[in-house]
Amino acid sequence: MGFDLSQYDEEQVRLMEEMCILVDENDKAYGGDTKKNCHLNENLDKGLLHRAFSVFLFDDQNRLLLQQRAEEKITFPNLFTNTCCSHPLCVPDELIEENQLGVRNAAQRKLQHELGIPPEQVPVDQFEYLTRIHYKSPSDGVWGEHEIDYILFIKAPNVTLDVSPNEVKSVRYVSKEELQNLFAESDTNGMQFTPWFRIIAESYLYKWWDNLDNLDSQKEQDKIHRFL
Repeated sequence: MGFDLSQYDEEQVRLMEEMCILVDENDKAYGGDTKKNCHLNENLDKGLLHRAFSVFLFDDQNRLLLQQRAEEKITFPNLFTNTCCSHPLCVPDELIEENQLGVRNAAQRKLQHELGIPPEQVPVDQFEYLTRIHYKSPSDGVWGEHEIDYILFIKAPNVTLDVSPNEVKSVRYVSKEELQNLFAESDTNGMQFTPWFRIIAESYLYKWWDNLDNLDSQKEQDKIHRFL
């Protein structure tokens, strides 16, 4: 697909050649395609669907680490979102489905890539997999998302942050009440949020947050929640 990427950031264009995992509506993997092809609206309108994950990282005060996506990002630039949102790649270590190990490996990789968090501070076996979200949303007239998104929680006190400015514009920790206020005041505070983060926050996040020490009671691991 010959869409011209020359007007975009060079590093972000390079990342658009990574191979995402294509899945059907039941999250059964059947192949791979480039990140670029997986995010062009013209392909999403034809039903192209890929696997993703969203990490929610909490500190020792149960505050959630938010990030603001960098201006250089091709999709959803400058928007605020949960700690880390990305895709497992179509490579052996990230295709492993047993215990969601492939998704967990990808989450650990991207936390280091975007936020500089050392892998030993976010061990793969410490990610709590809760459920999956299937949603579709445009970013602009060209780009968008159509994903089955694995929700991963992790309690990781005192992580070391070394943020990549090409990926992340800013970070902040927020309490549940602070986040609720940020959403409530978004019309006046100028903050814009990614569509998947808004869906998760409006539907499930605060209930999960209240049960950080009892997440087993919140898990719906065999379910895919649809927001289409």
